[in-house]
Amino acid sequence: MKVILLDNVKGVGKKDEIVNANDGYVRNFLFPKNLAVEANAQNLAKLKSKQDSVAHKKMTEKKEAEELAKKLEKIILKIEVKAGENGKIFGGVTAKEISEQLKSKYNYNVDKKKIDLKETIKQAGIFTIDLKLFEGVIGKLKVHIIGQ
Repeated sequence: MKVILLDNVKGVGKKDEIVNANDGYVRNFLFPKNLAVEANAQNLAKLKSKQDSVAHKKMTEKKEAEELAKKLEKIILKIEVKAGENGKIFGGVTAKEISEQLKSKYNYNVDKKKIDLKETIKQAGIFTIDLKLFEGVIGKLKVHIIGQ
């Protein structure tokens, strides 16, 4: 029997997949536990509209991420920190600090997890940092660390 899975089922398939399963398994396990619905015309139409909605949302988010990437490339984010001799910083500049500075100075919400910073910045200078804004969208941000 063809069914549409409403949740991930181990050994059968993933959510929103159309699978063939044994009639007994479907009637005695999948239907009673609300893990699947019959793949009739009405349910297939609902699934199609849901998939279209998800695809549209992803496309919109990707466009927004691309626009943000273009805006961020034009910015040089200046961060002033205490530094000692030779421009060495006390502590370091982390992805969290960069995210907070973008929010406070330019009102851009960039999650600290999206900032690809291998290690904290411990030197004064200008650094180019990658921002993973969305699947396949990587923005560049210049950060100017100024030691005081």
